[in-house]
Order: sequence, then structure tokens, then C-alpha cells
Amino acid sequence: LQTRLQAGQGYGNTLKCVLTVYRNESLAGFFKGMSFPLASIGIYSSVVFGVFSNTQRFLSQLRHGDPAAAPSLADMTLASIVAGVISVGIGTPVELVKIRLQMQTQPYSKANAKLNSTVPGSPVYRGPIHCLRTILQKEGIPGVYRGNVAMLLRDVPGYCAYFIPYAMFCDWITPDGSISPNPFSIWVAGGVAGAVSWAVCTPMDVVKSRLQADGVYLNQYKGTLDCMVQSYQNEGLKVFCRGLMVNTVRGFPSSAAMFLGYELSLKAMKRCQTESNP
Repeated sequence: LQTRLQAGQGYGNTLKCVLTVYRNESLAGFFKGMSFPLASIGIYSSVVFGVFSNTQRFLSQLRHGDPAAAPSLADMTLASIVAGVISVGIGTPVELVKIRLQMQTQPYSKANAKLNSTVPGSPVYRGPIHCLRTILQKEGIPGVYRGNVAMLLRDVPGYCAYFIPYAMFCDWITPDGSISPNPFSIWVAGGVAGAVSWAVCTPMDVVKSRLQADGVYLNQYKGTLDCMVQSYQNEGLKVFCRGLMVNTVRGFPSSAAMFLGYELSLKAMKRCQTESNP
């Protein structure tokens, strides 16, 4: 839904988008492009969380001589920025394949668009591997990283609005006297952080989605700035809020589960390490 609303045509609001996708593509339409992100989400999340936590530990060691020292706001901000930059290298190809698979049946009606040989509305890719191979053959490595500047502008502030609110909200709702937050506090804090993060980065997510969807049948945008200018000229400022509700609603449960799984996994591994090394 997010991709269709942001980069598609004729979907209108969220409800209309749901009905249109179901009517044209049945339930299978809601799961297009799912396999590649599903196969890579574990690696992607472990790298992002690992880079963030290890950068924090390095900064704490550098500033205070103790990697376990409580990080300052500046440390969390810098660690979030580093995590956001690293995430782009892994996330851009995955997002590109997902969006191309989701948008390959989207009809285009622009008379001035330079169409490729494939007829708009007909499938171009047989699956994620075929999609990636086709992009590599036709566009090379730069094509695989199409939209990376927009993704960088999305993820750097997005992760700052992800990790920092989580830490602050987690501290706020943790009962006094507790050494660490309980699972419910982690779940709520993670959900709030996810909703806040997606609210912050939705405008650049729109630009990223449009750039990566561009190229299935046509080449409309020359780059990130051109995409922003054309989108604004054609649809006004409201275009940068497309998919905001879907993003924030989705962001709460997915981030809540992500942070809860991360914190519980860390506790379990620390407990196992303590038991094996008394």
C-alpha cells in the first residue's frame, strides 16, 4: 500500500488503494515483493542495531573510558547517523527490488514519458532474482543503487528519530528502582519510536519510492532533486505526506516487535554467557 500510494497513480486514499489492489490483483497483490525483504531483514536489522550499539560503546569508551557508560544525547545522535549511513548500502538494492516488483503492473498514462519496450501494465520481472539480474544487465551497479541519495536523506534523520525517542521514552516509562525496562515498556517505547521515525522520514520515503519505481517502464526523473521538484509542481506539498498514515500505523507494531526481540535476545545471550563463565 505504501509504495502504491507514494509512487502509483489513481489510488487516491488508503481505503481506495486497498479496494483497487484487491479488485485487480486479489489477496496476492498485497504480498508482492515480499520474499526478498523477508529473506534479508534479519541481516539488515542485525547490521543496523549492531552498528548503532557498537558505535555507542566505542564513543562511551572514548569519552568516559567505560564502554558500558550511559551514552549522551550527542553519542546517540552520532551512532544513529552512522547506522543510517551503513543501512543504505544494504537496504537500497532490497528496497529497489521490492518496489520494482510491486509497481510492475502499474499503468502509466503520461504522454510525454519515454517508455521502454515493455508495454505498461504487463509484468516485467518473473521474481526477485530475475528483477535484480535484469537491473544489473540493463543499468549496472548504479542502477542497483538507484535512489540511494534519497534513502540516505530518509534514513539518517529517520534513525535519529528511531533510536533516540526509544531510549528517552524507555527511560521515562521504566518504573523507579528498576535496573532495566520490563518487556511491556520496551514494546511500547519501540512502537512509539517506530511511529515517530516514519512520520519524520515519510517525505523522503515518497521521493525514494518514486525514484526506484521510475525505470520499470519509463524514465521520468533525472535525480533526487528533480523528483522533488516535479512532484511538488504536479501535486503540491501534500504529495510528500503520501503514505503517512500507512507508515505510522505499520511502524508501531513492527518496531515494537523489533526492539522487544532485540532486547530479549541480548538479555538471553548475556545470561548464557554468565552461566557458561561463572
